[in-house]
Amino acid sequence: MLEFLFKQHGSPIGLDIGHTMIKMIQLSQRGENRRVEAADQTRIDSQLEVGSDLWREAVTEAVGQMLHRSRFAGRKVVSCLPGDVVKIKSLRVDSLEPSEIDALIAAEVAPRLGLNPHTDEFRYTVAGSVFQGEQMKNEVIFLGISREQLAAHIAMLERVGLEPVGIETIPGALFRSFQATLRRREDKELVSVFVDLGTKYTTVIIGRGQSVVFVKQIPLAGQQFNEQVAGRLGISLEEATDLRGRLLEGGPSIDADTVRVVRDAMSDSVEELAHEISLCFKYYAVTFRGQRPDEAVFAGGEAYEPALMEALKRHLGMPIRIAEPLRGFDLSRADFDRRCHPELCEWTIAVGLALRGFEQVGLLTERPPLIGNEL
Repeated sequence: MLEFLFKQHGSPIGLDIGHTMIKMIQLSQRGENRRVEAADQTRIDSQLEVGSDLWREAVTEAVGQMLHRSRFAGRKVVSCLPGDVVKIKSLRVDSLEPSEIDALIAAEVAPRLGLNPHTDEFRYTVAGSVFQGEQMKNEVIFLGISREQLAAHIAMLERVGLEPVGIETIPGALFRSFQATLRRREDKELVSVFVDLGTKYTTVIIGRGQSVVFVKQIPLAGQQFNEQVAGRLGISLEEATDLRGRLLEGGPSIDADTVRVVRDAMSDSVEELAHEISLCFKYYAVTFRGQRPDEAVFAGGEAYEPALMEALKRHLGMPIRIAEPLRGFDLSRADFDRRCHPELCEWTIAVGLALRGFEQVGLLTERPPLIGNEL
């Protein structure tokens, strides 16, 4: 079991700033009793460009309102960088010497990610050893971000009165949220698959024991589903988003013909996304020649989409399930609506962020942190 180092009061808030929803959660533990001390969420305009002045204004206003109306203790926070600004690239390298990794970042990684090797920020993690032909190589996952965007993110948090104690990536938060089930000694070689089905991106992580061996962000997710529904029905994107939201909540007022048209409209993108996720598994199998995953666990709001889950079952050929990031927690102090979706899988990233505040060990720690934070 994961030994949470929760404090009774003032534990860091996990802040998940998504494309359509902002979530905040604060956790605690006394003995064996784990509890959600506070949780809140607010919808934001999905048409705002992430990183724009209008977007930052909307985020700070929403976060300020949640801090005012909910029972969050203290203002320490662990936040997540949007998928739009984090660039990810896997490469096979001969040497893991820091000087050679730095040279590789300057010569190859930074240009591929469209970043400046001298002024921007890079992190990496070693995924493992792989064969390339007859040669043994090291598979390394690189992440990069514009230092200007990182500083702007931190400034946005401070402007609303928050004290950042950690800056995380979506892959890091996602993997950390699931680590509680991977602490047993016999799990050290267990191959785990975690997928976050978001609004603009689908994030796929494959882990072996406590190590991440594969990360990919696929630019295909709920937004494309909504766009296809809007085009097929001749309605606005906002109306299509609302319609799909009511469908996922089991809205009784939606007739069967509308349900069928919506499902048909999404079918091409649903099949494409399921295929892309299956390719990730094939890449892992060929690259690492390791144990096959026993199951795939799905998080994010789109995990409630039955058409997508049915397609995933066909494409993946393995058991799949919806994440339950708050299973075992006392939820009596939080106002969760669990009538439609008791799994609460949309809270997976926020929970992973809250856990980061106690471990202070990031997914990617090989390079020094910027401005007192780690990627």
